[in-house]
Amino acid sequence: MEELLTTLPDTPIFAFTLLILVVLFIPPIFEQLRLPGLVGLIVAGVALGPSGLQLLDPETDTLELLTDIGKIYLMFVAGLEIDLAEFRKKKNRSLGFGIATFILPLLAGVAVSRGFGFDWNAAFLIGSLLASHTLLGYPIVNRLGVLRNEAVTVTIGATIFTDIAALLVLAICVSIHDGDFSAASLIMQLMALGLYAIAVLFGFDWAGKEYFRRTGDEESNQFLFVLAAVFLAALGAQLISVDRIVGAFLAGLAVNDVVGHGPVEEKVEFVGSTLFIPFFFVGMGLLLNIQAFVEAITTPVGLGLTVAIILALIVSKFLAATTAKLLYRYTWYETLTIWSLSLPQVAATLAAALAGYQAVNSQGETLISEAVFNAVIVMMLITAILGPVLTTRFASHLSVPDVDLDSKTAASYGDDLLLSPPRPQPEHFTVVVPVYNPFTTQYLIEMGALLARHEGGNLVPLSVATAHVHMDDPQLDMELAKSQRLIERAKEVSQRFDLNANPIIRIDDDVAHAISRVAREQNANLVVMGWSEKMSLRARLFGNIIDQVFWSSHCPVAVMRLLDEPINIQTILVPMKNITPRTVRTMQFAQVFADTNQAVVMLLHVCAPGTPPDQILIFEDQLQQVLQQSPISVETNIKTIVCEDVADMIVQMSHSFDLVVMRSMRRRTAGGLAVSNVTTEVIKQLSCSLVLFGEPHT
Repeated sequence: MEELLTTLPDTPIFAFTLLILVVLFIPPIFEQLRLPGLVGLIVAGVALGPSGLQLLDPETDTLELLTDIGKIYLMFVAGLEIDLAEFRKKKNRSLGFGIATFILPLLAGVAVSRGFGFDWNAAFLIGSLLASHTLLGYPIVNRLGVLRNEAVTVTIGATIFTDIAALLVLAICVSIHDGDFSAASLIMQLMALGLYAIAVLFGFDWAGKEYFRRTGDEESNQFLFVLAAVFLAALGAQLISVDRIVGAFLAGLAVNDVVGHGPVEEKVEFVGSTLFIPFFFVGMGLLLNIQAFVEAITTPVGLGLTVAIILALIVSKFLAATTAKLLYRYTWYETLTIWSLSLPQVAATLAAALAGYQAVNSQGETLISEAVFNAVIVMMLITAILGPVLTTRFASHLSVPDVDLDSKTAASYGDDLLLSPPRPQPEHFTVVVPVYNPFTTQYLIEMGALLARHEGGNLVPLSVATAHVHMDDPQLDMELAKSQRLIERAKEVSQRFDLNANPIIRIDDDVAHAISRVAREQNANLVVMGWSEKMSLRARLFGNIIDQVFWSSHCPVAVMRLLDEPINIQTILVPMKNITPRTVRTMQFAQVFADTNQAVVMLLHVCAPGTPPDQILIFEDQLQQVLQQSPISVETNIKTIVCEDVADMIVQMSHSFDLVVMRSMRRRTAGGLAVSNVTTEVIKQLSCSLVLFGEPHT
């Protein structure tokens, strides 16, 4: 083995390449075993580090840099993903539960630590490690359709308080550990931290809004601005003797409102969840000493400390959830859902634990011992598995919130698609159909023509001739000739439906922006686009044309993969996860198309095993009410199926249908790692025609 190691190149490129391979292959293997992917990354770090094959050394400059970037990025994403709008809705109750779920675990951690002989400073830091929580269960409550349940909203909102408070305790404990502690120095530290937090939260927010306003659609520069904000905040934290993760988290909160839920946020999270955050978890594994880790879970003292910390966390989080039940009169299922959502300890806990473990004073003493660090890893592994399992069990029993549909939902199809902010009512329903591929032009134009004719509106075929600076470029002449042929073909197809098309040829260097701008200029109600199976490397990193149009369009976008002529489609399947204005508008789109063809629509609701029958009946009754309010009269049936694998069931059902209509949804991240959604899985396996319906991002 030693001979093999000597033959390997001792360069940073080798370490980086090995990390890339680990991130690429290890998480999917562990997810197949029903374990979180981040667990696989930690295990890989142990296997490749000093306790294993010794292929990676955590003390090299390369590994230290990548691990630090990952730690900073993890806390930045944690701040960026906090839904400030949801927090504002229930801020008083979120703050109340946040205080309870912070104070009780903090005191429990302090009590356990003092019982095992730790000093007060280390005890408070250990207590703070138990006080925050990571919303690993977010995708689960989202899938179950209970995000609007107040108990879930309050738990999500409490995250902002627990994370800030835990990082504040970390900052104070690290400052005390460095020495020369006094009441005056503590006051000065708190004042400096307060001024710094105000400067970051308000200064970066103002600077970000100004920069984004001036740069318009320059997403590359906006992405770089966000990265600059993250690392400037991290450096600023170091200047006031505060750990860098505090600055990164504050930067995430500061630019939260600036980037919104747009394409820049998507790119920032994508880069983090793909590269830097997984590097951090591998780095955590590299620091694990297997011998010490085994002692931590086998020796009486080590095992006792680990068990005591985990029990303190579980019990104290349960007491905090019970406090919320008594204060706000939640049901037991709501209480248990709050408890399960607040159990996982991943993002802030691991980052703070690593900061405490690496904080060394002048005497060479670490703030928390190796035994505590190992116990925190065990706690993370257990809660990362236990939390989502319990959330699935309890959240499936939550009551379905009342349907809260605005007046536009029940309006006509054309009016319904006019989303806020208000804009002038168009004289005609307008469908813009970008055409590029000669082999798909016919089906797309037929679909657009059917919809436009149904609404008595206009069809606008659009061809974009790509060009850069020089308008006399021969390549542009070729693009214009190609566009002219496509437009002529589109006009021929539209005439078969007794519909006069109003074609447009646009010269632009950005196809996505050209489509969005023409749609806005034409005051379009709908954009119909073709689906591309090909995905280049650039598209994977920065998004393809479809992604960019989804984000920038002012009106709904229907992306289609049509395997047959639209006039031959007779059966349509529409999966319905929950009832919201957006899901109802997706259903209405399917109904409008069905009405052009006398087709039949099936609304499919796949619920988790253990869902109470009365909850299923309530959902079906609410869906039936929505159908009764719909102005489109087509045969629409409702079917509910109980199944654990939602994507697999949709694919199975699709074999009996000509077309599946699904709503486009953003990816979310949990604990810094990307979480695949049902739509993505279904698209990969569908063998029939598909429509992905997305609305303007508000």
